[in-house]
Amino acid sequence: MIIAQEKRKTNLAEYILYMWQIEDLIRAYKFDINLISDAVLKHFNQPEEKQTEIKDWYENLIEMMKIEKIEEKGHLQIIKNNINELFDFHLHLLNNKKDTAYIALFQKSAGHIAEFRTKSQATDENNDIELCLTALYGILLLRLQKKEVSKDTLAAVSSFSEMIATLTAKYKAFEEDKD
Repeated sequence: MIIAQEKRKTNLAEYILYMWQIEDLIRAYKFDINLISDAVLKHFNQPEEKQTEIKDWYENLIEMMKIEKIEEKGHLQIIKNNINELFDFHLHLLNNKKDTAYIALFQKSAGHIAEFRTKSQATDENNDIELCLTALYGILLLRLQKKEVSKDTLAAVSSFSEMIATLTAKYKAFEEDKD
């Protein structure tokens, strides 16, 4: 919860990836808050009041995942909404045509995105930003498993990473200007 709050404020893409990890963690511990508490929550060095708040946050996520019927796969609607916010902003930057640097980053990634869409058998329902985030998350999981990643895949993911980093920085600045 503490990490999620900080990431949400500073980098929306990192927040989304972090929340995907939390969803997977909840699934791995079979939606059992006691197992999650023993394996994860007790390692947070926080006062008891904050520990209770963190536990409540996990319990709320568990309940939301059950309500949304994403116990086996899928993502919370609130996270999907965040992805759609980033995608809408991505389209704004592309359609505005003033941000030539971002447009160039997207063009550099476009072929890789199309290739990833085909290889992952993604549908048109999956927008370009979701595909990039999915690829980045996949690489994260492969690295955690200490599996080898091909040079071509690393090149593609590097282009996604650069584009997403720029997009989220511009999105953050846009959001701060609105306030």
